[in-house]
Amino acid sequence: MDGTTELLEADRRYLVHPLHHPNDHRQPLLVVEGKGAMLRDADGREYIDGLSGLWNVNIGHGRGELADAASAQMRRLAFASAYTGATNEPAVRLAEKIVGLAYPRSAAVYFTTAGAESNESAFKFARYYWKVKDKPRKTKIISRIHAYHGVTMAAMSATGMTSYRNMFGPLVPGFIQVAPPYAYRWTGNEEAGIGAADAVERAILTEEPDTVAAVIAEPVMGAGGVIAPPPSYFPRLREICDRHDVLLIADEVITGFGRTGRWFALGHWGVEPDLVSFAKGVTSGYLPLGGVIASKDVHAAIESAPADRRFMHAATYSGHPVCCAVGLRNVEIIEREGLVERAAVMGPRLLAGLGGLRDLPMVGDLRGLGMMCGIELVADRNTKAPALGLGARVLREALARGLLPRVRPGSADPPIGDTICLAPPLMTPADVLERIPVILREALVAATN
Repeated sequence: MDGTTELLEADRRYLVHPLHHPNDHRQPLLVVEGKGAMLRDADGREYIDGLSGLWNVNIGHGRGELADAASAQMRRLAFASAYTGATNEPAVRLAEKIVGLAYPRSAAVYFTTAGAESNESAFKFARYYWKVKDKPRKTKIISRIHAYHGVTMAAMSATGMTSYRNMFGPLVPGFIQVAPPYAYRWTGNEEAGIGAADAVERAILTEEPDTVAAVIAEPVMGAGGVIAPPPSYFPRLREICDRHDVLLIADEVITGFGRTGRWFALGHWGVEPDLVSFAKGVTSGYLPLGGVIASKDVHAAIESAPADRRFMHAATYSGHPVCCAVGLRNVEIIEREGLVERAAVMGPRLLAGLGGLRDLPMVGDLRGLGMMCGIELVADRNTKAPALGLGARVLREALARGLLPRVRPGSADPPIGDTICLAPPLMTPADVLERIPVILREALVAATN
């Protein structure tokens, strides 16, 4: 038995994967090395990393600067508590840097270790804020169908993809879901952005405004199918939240740190949130780190609370010095290499290249923003009947041709076709980006023959 075979046997025996069924794991991809935008497997084959790992390797693979930053910090101070009365320099400096890059009303950062934990924390920030404001009934959270906010219990309850919830219910009470700004499948009388925002307002009124703490929304819905909103959506949503005294949480776990061509994505529409959850791109996935950015209003509530109402959201690894040192160096690389500006230029070029696939009958919708693109597959272009199961075949064909995208499985109810999701590293060379539409055309044709 060779080393690879033995390793995969041990994998099947000892490791439970985040998405797990043995039928889907008979021939796993064993990645052994990454460099730039490319991955190499145990057999020496190379693949374009079409989703930056899991939307997170923004600066690309194999960056020695981040390894050096981690090593230096570990040798100096590997761990220190960030509880009241203690701090460490990397956490302070990274928080300062993030506030300077985020929205004008941003004030302070709470660090977590992952996106789901960031969203769980944002929900607690929202509830805490309203309790300090003497409005303790404001506890409910409104999210959107097709949203993905994580798989911990509250984050899962906000997630609008039923496949992540079916085997883990019942859900946490107080989470309400509404229609997303999904222009391709919008059936209402109003324009999709206005109609979807108004759906949030109806939910607030139905639940009663004095019971609703916050609305959580991804600027671009990532794992749900790269659903970018019409320009009208977020300005109207912000207005609705203000009118009914409801906080707006921007889930920027994917969109933060340059993915859409801005440091944080609501700037595309001139909107500021009250809370921002982030993770993924803050360290480019080199170490686990996430967080919540609090606006000046939310931070003031924490700072002005009496001692018996102090903020107590204790986490051992909040402000972890090694993770924060890597995050700080990662953000410096993004700045130095102009990767946010590069995403603003190269993302539209990638989407334009993918536009050449529109002549294929299974391609229903092409959409995206910055370095996030989605190709929704249909069984019938005229009726928009979702293609179900085709995405898995396309993925196999793409892998055989040297591209690793991801597929969001479709569903009949609510309707969405299998969607090929693309979000390559922000530094991906132009010639590599140009290969992606070529490979996908071949894969789509092969998968349907």
